[in-house]
Amino acid sequence: MSQLPGDRPAGQSAYVIKIGGNVIDDEDALSLFLANLSIAVNKNESSAFILVHGGGKIATNIGDKLGIRSNYVNGRRITDDDTINLVTMVYGGLVNKQIVARLQSAGINAVGLTGADANLIPAVKRPVKEVDFGWVGDVAAADINVDILSRFMSMGLLPVFAPLTHDTQGHILNTNADTIASSLAVALSSTYHVRLLYCFEKKGVLENVDDENSVINSITKLKYAELLAANRLFAGILPKLDNAFAAIDAGVKEVLIGHANDLVQNTSAHTVGTLIQNT
Repeated sequence: MSQLPGDRPAGQSAYVIKIGGNVIDDEDALSLFLANLSIAVNKNESSAFILVHGGGKIATNIGDKLGIRSNYVNGRRITDDDTINLVTMVYGGLVNKQIVARLQSAGINAVGLTGADANLIPAVKRPVKEVDFGWVGDVAAADINVDILSRFMSMGLLPVFAPLTHDTQGHILNTNADTIASSLAVALSSTYHVRLLYCFEKKGVLENVDDENSVINSITKLKYAELLAANRLFAGILPKLDNAFAAIDAGVKEVLIGHANDLVQNTSAHTVGTLIQNT
């Protein structure tokens, strides 16, 4: 990855890439994704890259072995004292450092980070309402330390973020990786032309969940509202779309939702998958 200038020219591209848990859980899929990331970085030498990864089922599997039971409400993990120790160990240690080591072996000078490192992503512990989610953090893009993050990138480093933040009071917080990626993209959008990529195991947003080839190539807010009203979107894609439109509204130029295998294509001018643009 080539060195970026300290004073970044207006309009310089940055790619904020989020890789989902299903790819993390699949050794072959992860290997292919990291190989493609290396190709994409080398083909876009003047651009900055950031990778945000989820945790997959690794924390759950290790927790089972340690007697730490996983509890979920509406698909979101309850993070009690034992669980925050577990996910810090697994996400910030095992998963993050394995990804960084493998990127190094591919010639990409990556640095593994959590939001606590260099105070990059401070967060607020989610307040207790109907549910007490425990040590879960909510992030505001305005609080992200863009200056220090840009210094990492100006040194030619590729930041790799685990889905962990901190509350500035000494506590690590478990934080949704999609949200971290969206917040990073928004925070960088005042300086960079940002494309936020959500990479997962589907080719994009599907009009028919049973047809892998029914990809919707472009979605506007109006189209999204129509699809929601007709119940034509599978539930798992809704948080990504909500984060995508929130990012667009906050200044991100483009959001791409697509297959992890299409990363090289989707860091070019001619994308596949579902592209949402700030037009």
